[in-house]
Amino acid sequence: MQASRRAELQAKKEKIEELRRLKKAREEARVAAVTSTTSPPPPRSRREVDDILDEVLGRGASGPRLSDGGLGESTPPSASRPESPAVSGLPLPPLGRSALGGSRSSDVGSDIATPVENTGSQLRFVVDFVDVEQELFELPQKQRVIYNKEVQTAEVEAEPTGPSEDDIRQRLLEEQEAERERIRQEKEFEEQNKQLDKEIEEELRADRGSSLDLTEEERATIFVAPEFLDFVETSSKIVERALSDAYDYIRDYTIGAELGTDDSEGNRVKKICAFYDEQVNKNRSITDVDWSPKYPELSVASYNKNPAALNEPDGIVAVWNLHMLERPEFVFHSQSDVLSVAFSPFHPNLVFGGSYSGQILLWDTRSKHLPVLKTPLSASGHTHPVYTMQMVGTQNAHNLITGSTDGMVCSWLVDMLAQPQETLDLVHSGHNKTDEVSVTALDFPDNETTTFWVGTEEGNVYQANRYDRAGSKAGLHQHDSYRGHAGPVTGLSFHPAAGPVDFSDLFLTSSVDWTVKLWRTRSAAKPSTSATTITPLYSFEEADDYVYDVRWHPTHPSLFGAADGSGRFDLWNLNVDTEVPMVSSVIGEGRAINKFAWECKEGKRVGLGSSDGKLYIYDIGDMANSKEADWVDLQRSLGAMAGGTGQGAAVETEPRR
Repeated sequence: MQASRRAELQAKKEKIEELRRLKKAREEARVAAVTSTTSPPPPRSRREVDDILDEVLGRGASGPRLSDGGLGESTPPSASRPESPAVSGLPLPPLGRSALGGSRSSDVGSDIATPVENTGSQLRFVVDFVDVEQELFELPQKQRVIYNKEVQTAEVEAEPTGPSEDDIRQRLLEEQEAERERIRQEKEFEEQNKQLDKEIEEELRADRGSSLDLTEEERATIFVAPEFLDFVETSSKIVERALSDAYDYIRDYTIGAELGTDDSEGNRVKKICAFYDEQVNKNRSITDVDWSPKYPELSVASYNKNPAALNEPDGIVAVWNLHMLERPEFVFHSQSDVLSVAFSPFHPNLVFGGSYSGQILLWDTRSKHLPVLKTPLSASGHTHPVYTMQMVGTQNAHNLITGSTDGMVCSWLVDMLAQPQETLDLVHSGHNKTDEVSVTALDFPDNETTTFWVGTEEGNVYQANRYDRAGSKAGLHQHDSYRGHAGPVTGLSFHPAAGPVDFSDLFLTSSVDWTVKLWRTRSAAKPSTSATTITPLYSFEEADDYVYDVRWHPTHPSLFGAADGSGRFDLWNLNVDTEVPMVSSVIGEGRAINKFAWECKEGKRVGLGSSDGKLYIYDIGDMANSKEADWVDLQRSLGAMAGGTGQGAAVETEPRR
């Protein structure tokens, strides 16, 4: 339609140009005519006059003309007309009958309406020439619209008010085509990459001279290779740590910011996780727990034997990571049940264990499952179960102190376990059947390396020295006896000396008599010279079963915890209440809690070892935070305990015979 309109406009322009050209030609003709009328007319011949008459009268060339002859021979004189004066002054020749085109003058007058003058034998006409100016206008013809089927079905072009449907469709088609082109280019790029990879693989195969496909034997060889197994174990641990991390990645820190709320607020304990691996810990019980002093996320637990698995190691030590919950970070084996375990505070890669057979074992996290060092089964070391051990000293001079149920306490150098550096046979003459003291618990006061206290199977607590001191010899102190429990002592813990007031002379003991007792030691520098019985300062009797362990909190002066055989974990605060625990929680399914340990640095987390083989990690929240006033309040609380009960006094008694 646009092409037809352009053709129509072009035709109209050409027509206008033609009209202008014709108008210009007429204007030139008119100017020429006016110029000819103003000048005297040139003389005309008879033939020219005849031609003018023919043009005016509109007759053809066949009519009679003046140049053909006179009218006198054929026309009578009576029929002639008088000659009239000529307007132009040009005499005309006589006209005959043939020249007038008729036999009468009236006919001539009717034809030319001009008076005729008859002058004798000649007839003269008077011709008037009038100049007429006229402008001719050629109007464009009206276009005729013919109705037919094509006109009826023709599309009407609307005025564009925006993108038409055709434009939108065209744009969509162009976008689809561009997307197809992009996808085609990507496919070509991928095909090129595949082709390049294939060529590289072929080149590698050609260089190696063999196919990259491995046989079953070659695969089996790779799978059992130590390098491959180490790689899989290390890599899988890294992935599992990332997957087991309980960090909330979408936590909104603006919620509760105005109110200052905190999830750990309040006197309660919160369970973090429970470490258990079916393959490693099935049918085993936890015998001891400890935390790494270097890495606060690592804890270690020792396990006894699995009676249903004869092919598995009797003793297991597992190092657990808070960022890997499904399996232990390290697993160590022992030929006997491991009853006690401890991280080395000076070498973060070393783990010590005391076994049921009396061996002391040393594992290294950089090594494999088996111990790197262990003591021999000989009379020079332990030959009975080792239930307790502790590392004392400094970075440059430290020893491992261990105690067994045969009354022997040994001191070991870390790098030499072939034989003990020192041995002490703890004996007491006051025993009825035997002089040996069966050691079940042992602890050193804070900042003390020579004097220590031991708990025994008989329920008494004794002071002992590693070396001879002024007034006493090395070994068990014979005169002072801490009597108060009616059953074996299961745990002994001295107060940490980290604060403005020194409470390092306080220690706690737990026993199978369902009690926890608080003691104050006699001066180690001035031991008693006669038999003296020391009674506990206070007794806590809220347990529902055997109390298997008790520990002072490492940072809070008046806080300690106790675990019993009913699975209950009691948290006591002496500044708050001495009759009932501040928080009491049943751990797990009510299975016995054999041992527990506080986190070394802040003490906000506690690891609880259960008899079902699970290691529970709990958070005590803000209860671990201490204030400077707590130390003064503890002094006041201790004074009230000693004054209200009358306990804690030393009574001199005669030795038994």
